[in-house]
Amino acid sequence: MERKNVTTVTEFILLGLPLSYKLQILLFVVLSVCYVITIVGNTTILVVSLTDAQLHTPMYFFLSNLALLDICFTSAIVPKVICNLISGSKTITFHGCLAQSYIYFLFGTTEFLLLAIMSFDRYVAICHPLRYGTIMKPKLCLKLILCSWIGGFLDTIAQTILTFRLPFCGSNIIDHYFCDVAPLLKLACGDTYLIGMLDLILASSLVLGSLLFSMVSYSCIIFAITKISSVAGQKKTFSTCASHLTVVFIVYGSCIFMCINPSKNSKIDSTKIVALLNSILTPLLNPFIYSFRNKNFKDALKRTIKKKTFIQ
Repeated sequence: MERKNVTTVTEFILLGLPLSYKLQILLFVVLSVCYVITIVGNTTILVVSLTDAQLHTPMYFFLSNLALLDICFTSAIVPKVICNLISGSKTITFHGCLAQSYIYFLFGTTEFLLLAIMSFDRYVAICHPLRYGTIMKPKLCLKLILCSWIGGFLDTIAQTILTFRLPFCGSNIIDHYFCDVAPLLKLACGDTYLIGMLDLILASSLVLGSLLFSMVSYSCIIFAITKISSVAGQKKTFSTCASHLTVVFIVYGSCIFMCINPSKNSKIDSTKIVALLNSILTPLLNPFIYSFRNKNFKDALKRTIKKKTFIQ
């Protein structure tokens, strides 16, 4: 009852980026095209990985989960941004704002953990190829995936519950294009110190911990590559790892940049641009980096298309 007496905010206004009308139209077109490509590309990975028996391997099991995460992650933000750009409306309900924030960080956090798991999978495949089948058994792979999802859930649920219990009785203008935690907490009338510290500790531990684990795994991989006698073998193996490292650098680099936040006082906050790029660029590139460049996946895609054509 006390919370109801002080909570007067029922919706928030997302300021977004201060762009001219022409730039908003351009951004709408770019985001719409990228979003469609992202959904089609990641859905293709899901369908092919599930239907083609030759892709029922640990690597493609993890990739299919990454594709699912990317679909959910980008869908938590981009459709709302697109709707706001085309309609001119920038409002979002109180509960919708909290739901968007939770979903965004749930899938983002889970992806950090999944990237660390995928680095371990590549480490075993390259550094211990003869033991790969005995180590990366289906039961272990399933446990690792469950751990990443449970970890993402536990990392974000407490923060969301505490934020929901805060009173919002003043300004309802969020200086962002989505319901990010930091600008949302600035609008709260209550004490946000505990939530801020909890967010800092959990986010730092998860991001830095998973990054360190990935870096150690890829360092061992690179060291193992240098021991390969064949130059062609070195190039082939390194090419695969380089593509994986590209995703790691993009995801973690953008996250670290947003945490450092060097341009809060600029006219167009660069952290908003980086966050928007992270919401659409990484899910867009992942299918091309991980799968569409891979010969096994391309062959599986051709087989799937032939089966569908034959059935029709």
